[in-house]
Amino acid sequence: MFIGCDTLIISALFLEAAPRMKRCLFSTLLLPCMMSFSLRSWAWTAPDCTVGDASLLSNLSFYVPFCSLVPGLHLFASCSNVKDLPQTLASVPRDIEALCLQGTVPILPDDAFGLFSSLQLLRLQLGTTKVAAGAFQGLHQLQHLSFEHHAPCCLNLFLPQDTLESLRFLNSISFQGYCLNYSQSIQLPISLSHLTLKHSCLTELQELQKLFPNLGSGFSPTHSPRPWSPFLEVLDLSSNLHLSQVGVGALKGLHLRSLRLDGTPLNTTGLLDSGLLHLDSLSLVHTGVNKLPGNVTGYFELGALDLGRNQIQNIKDEDLPSLHSLEVISLYANSLQLLPPGFFSALPQLQRLNLSMNKLGPTLVLPQGWSSNLKVLDLSHNELCTLPHGAFSSLPQLQELWLSGNNISSLSSENLEGLRQLKSLDLSWNQIKVLKPGWLSPLPALTSLNILGTYLETISGRHLQGPRKLSHLQLGSVAMLDIYPPWPPELLSLEVWAQPSVFFHVANGEPFLFLENLTLQSSNVVLVPFNATIHFPSLRHLTLRGCSPFIFSSPDSRFFPQLPLLEHLHFWSGHEDAENLHLSITPKLRVLELGDMDFFYNLGSVTLEEVLKEVPQLQVLALSHLNLRNLSISTFRGLGLLRLLLLNSEWDLGLDSSLQEMIPQMPEYVYFSNVTFICQCESSWVGPWATGAPNTFVYGLGDSICMANASDYSKTPLLSFLSSHCAHDPNFQGFLISFILVLLLMISALLGCPKWPWLRQLRKLFYAWWWKLCGRGPRSAFRYDVFISYCEQDQAWVLDKLVPALEKPPPAGEGLRLCLPERDFGIGQDRMDATAASMESSRTTLCVLSCQALRSPWCNLELRLATYHLVARPGAARLTLLFLEPIDRRQLHSYHRLTRWLQKEDYFDVPQAGVQWDDFCEQLRKRLKRAEQEREDCVL
Repeated sequence: MFIGCDTLIISALFLEAAPRMKRCLFSTLLLPCMMSFSLRSWAWTAPDCTVGDASLLSNLSFYVPFCSLVPGLHLFASCSNVKDLPQTLASVPRDIEALCLQGTVPILPDDAFGLFSSLQLLRLQLGTTKVAAGAFQGLHQLQHLSFEHHAPCCLNLFLPQDTLESLRFLNSISFQGYCLNYSQSIQLPISLSHLTLKHSCLTELQELQKLFPNLGSGFSPTHSPRPWSPFLEVLDLSSNLHLSQVGVGALKGLHLRSLRLDGTPLNTTGLLDSGLLHLDSLSLVHTGVNKLPGNVTGYFELGALDLGRNQIQNIKDEDLPSLHSLEVISLYANSLQLLPPGFFSALPQLQRLNLSMNKLGPTLVLPQGWSSNLKVLDLSHNELCTLPHGAFSSLPQLQELWLSGNNISSLSSENLEGLRQLKSLDLSWNQIKVLKPGWLSPLPALTSLNILGTYLETISGRHLQGPRKLSHLQLGSVAMLDIYPPWPPELLSLEVWAQPSVFFHVANGEPFLFLENLTLQSSNVVLVPFNATIHFPSLRHLTLRGCSPFIFSSPDSRFFPQLPLLEHLHFWSGHEDAENLHLSITPKLRVLELGDMDFFYNLGSVTLEEVLKEVPQLQVLALSHLNLRNLSISTFRGLGLLRLLLLNSEWDLGLDSSLQEMIPQMPEYVYFSNVTFICQCESSWVGPWATGAPNTFVYGLGDSICMANASDYSKTPLLSFLSSHCAHDPNFQGFLISFILVLLLMISALLGCPKWPWLRQLRKLFYAWWWKLCGRGPRSAFRYDVFISYCEQDQAWVLDKLVPALEKPPPAGEGLRLCLPERDFGIGQDRMDATAASMESSRTTLCVLSCQALRSPWCNLELRLATYHLVARPGAARLTLLFLEPIDRRQLHSYHRLTRWLQKEDYFDVPQAGVQWDDFCEQLRKRLKRAEQEREDCVL
């Protein structure tokens, strides 16, 4: 295993005392020391598990497997392929709040989760068939418990009757895909408010009394005399395909706030004789009903009724009287074409009405002549083309109106008359081409407006006048969009979508004083005039999609001159280079998400190191599809507050050994998602680090693959490569370290003794005898002396100037044997294989570098291969760099590695205008000769 030398803290005196020519010998000493240091563990990983804090990155589930949480929970663990439950849980942190397990564990033993006293949510997809009575002991804070089996129904589950009694704070329990026929008299905790049985083998509601005897029969967990104190908030029996009967007295004594029977063939008339004392909400989604269930609604005086995705195409006036108590009714996806004239008058309590995905178009006709108390109306996706004048005049209390997904093409103030209490208006994804002046004047209370996905080409601030406190605004067009001031002064949130360009016409220095959230999605965002400036003094969340990094250019940027309070930046570019990306204007940035940029191919781009150096307060860093190619400690230097690091969709990524210096300060969570690494032993520290002590959770390395080169499609698992090629058994390491240290100490004492000069001569004689014994001379061990790498643009200079100077025979020259790809590679030979073989059979590699060479994929690849040989086999490989023109060394691939492995004498600059050419050639020949001799000495 070979790891960079800078991972150890070594006495400066000892370093100075080591002769430069003994570097290969000194590397042999450092190698086992580094191997022993790599055994120190600073990280941990749980196989097939994801551990995280959802509060750090809101869209973490986009990158890694996630455990669905309830509001207020953040610390989670999600594990798949679980077969040995104790072994899996051994690597899960004890303080998690939510745990999701998927796998095959037929029996849950006693005290299965006793170590997780902070657990509040437990979701089990384990194919469990039996649960021990004490399986949930110690879970005193558990609030949500779920058994899920998503295979075809159903799996039998045995649950002892007292299993749940210890869960004093259990709020909800769910069984999905399970048959509980073998479980009887299960005692539900008195704290329970949500009970779910989905995809079960229930055929009638009568069975619930046998399963949960304390569910009804007049049982009251609080012994409250008030009849309206429900034992259960929600009873969800959805998707029980065989549930067709209720049974007399099936729910006797039960108080329910909500009953969900979605996707069941149950005849709701049976609920009248079920003994149910109270029901407030009934959901019958996708049950095939074709008329309103007036008898059930009237009997229980329901407050909410959900009839979505059914076959109710017509509503008659005679169906309405029994609905008088409804406050909420949902009739989405029913193919309704018209509401009866007396609809609103028959439902005086109605507050929310969902009529989306029906056929109320092309012209909207709502019942008139009655002033309704309706507050929320959803008319989305109804094929509406026209809103008549005063269409909503009978709805003076309306506060939310949803009209998205229709075919409305124009709007005027007459269309919205009578909506003076309206606060939220959604007109997104219509075919709006014209907004008439003053169209919002009837809406003085409006605070939220959504007009995304329109055909508008121009939006002026005058079109937004009328509302006094418009604070949330979403603008968008499928065409190019010009936006003109004045802006609403109370604006808190702004979202703008347009393709291909958005033109902001602003007055110079115009501020968005209170804007806190800004989202821009466009390929090109332009300020007009160009020298204008916009100020965002209160901006805290910024999301950019498809924009060029030029929007952050400095000092030319006038779109974001300063963002003093910005904390969250989510920036997905349009696969452009990272040129001009500067974040020094965001001193308080805590969350940074960058995606779809190129930090590698464009030499003018800023480096990731330069970008991150400007945001020292960063706590969350998510990098996706950035073509990073290599990460070193310099990339993250200064990010001492970083808590989460995520790398996604990276190709051919190298982890520099210098990252080991960062191990004690690694973030709490490191995620690798869909990352392909380079197969190199320089990353051998990763395996031991990722499986050690609990300072950092590392995800994704177990499934990651690595590639030896660009044509390697073997999909070698990264950790498998590191363990088989770069690591040894710990016991053998200990023996090897001790043996080599003792041996080297003895040799150091012998070589340091001035009284024994014959030792050097003896060493030379031994080498000569060894080579003679093997039947070959030192030079015959290699086919070439020098492999020369160069680009096509520099070929003429190499052939005319460099090659004659190096191949010149003695005594005028050294007569070096050169390997030139265009001259010495065979016809039809694979260039990649030939390059690797030629470097292996050459005593040293000479890379001729110029600006053209740095842009050449083959030159970059040959430099990468030479660097790989240099690092992976220190002392056995040599590399010399020849610069034809002045080049910033930091532009070189693996620059940080080269600075540690190359000496000053390994860099050559070609004299300009032929000055001192002969002296330069002589120095180059001597250095190449010396490099060859050093490699021969180390090989010996």
